[in-house]
Amino acid sequence: MENVLRPLIVIGSTVLLTLAIGWATDRLLRKADDRNSDTPLWGLLRRGRIPYQLVLCSALLRGSYDQAKTLQRHQVGIGQALTLVLIGSAAWLMIRIAGAVVETSYSRYARVHRDAARVRRVRTQVELIMRVVSAIVIVVAAASMLLTFPAMRAAGASLLASAGILGIVAGVAAQSTLSNMFAGLQIAFGDMVRIGDTVVVDGEWGTVDEITLTFLTVRTWDERRITMPVSYFTSKPFENWSRGTPQMTGIVYWHLDHSAPIDAMREKLRDILRQCQAWDGRAYGLQVTDTTPNTIQVRALVTAKDADDIWTVRVAVREQMITWLSTEHPYALPRVNTSDSVLPPSRVPSPDRAALRKAYEFPRTGRG
Repeated sequence: MENVLRPLIVIGSTVLLTLAIGWATDRLLRKADDRNSDTPLWGLLRRGRIPYQLVLCSALLRGSYDQAKTLQRHQVGIGQALTLVLIGSAAWLMIRIAGAVVETSYSRYARVHRDAARVRRVRTQVELIMRVVSAIVIVVAAASMLLTFPAMRAAGASLLASAGILGIVAGVAAQSTLSNMFAGLQIAFGDMVRIGDTVVVDGEWGTVDEITLTFLTVRTWDERRITMPVSYFTSKPFENWSRGTPQMTGIVYWHLDHSAPIDAMREKLRDILRQCQAWDGRAYGLQVTDTTPNTIQVRALVTAKDADDIWTVRVAVREQMITWLSTEHPYALPRVNTSDSVLPPSRVPSPDRAALRKAYEFPRTGRG
């Protein structure tokens, strides 16, 4: 009977104690979150309650399992498994705590500073720092797990002795990966491109959606995702429309007839922009920029506060101007001038040519 009750009491009390401590801690964090609604720290820390309870349970079981006196033949293996669970859950908990602290710092910075460009830069740096911290914690946790095995400790000396050669081989083999990692750090702290920036890459217009240590994702206007190595942005030119001020100037072209009413088009452009909410009111203009034997090229300049609004303004101006021209001034649209062709007169009359012409003429009367 004792062999049954002892394990149940030890393991059951450990689990109940873990649940009680976890519930009390979660209760305190919830109250702290309600009292300090201006900071998300306490609410973010509640996300770590599962790894926190795993740490408590594995630590208590690791210390009290000897008192259970059950499965003594497998005591070493069970102790090893509990140690691995403890290391893994502790690493998980550290990542959650670090993420809560970093996210809280970013939210405070975003509330204080109104500059969208600076906020996006800090967001990019924070996310990359968090990825680096997570990678370091995972590597340390994995190394700690491996070192719990006696065979790995015995092989430690030989591994350290060959660390130089392995490092050189790994560096050569992972040259592209390392270059991407350093490029990711350069992008984060060099402020070259940030999350939320509007960029043009390989002729594709989109918004930077994600930046990691190795790749960058651009979300295009049609909801596609273009994934590129971050080393591309440090080695090749690209357009960043969000660099500096987000204000932009857009261009709209028309190819019209020479008789197009330019002055009336300027007044119509002004009326269109006044009714367009995306226009920021800074400037506009309309000029004839080129001419050909058949048409003229008319260019309109419009402004907007960012890349999304400039696209809306350009589309509205182009569509409404063409509709107005086709309705009010159809003669202004491009035309192809045609006329009846006239054969050149023959220098010497040819009776044979006249006979052939008469033979092939369509008769005016009769069935023919």
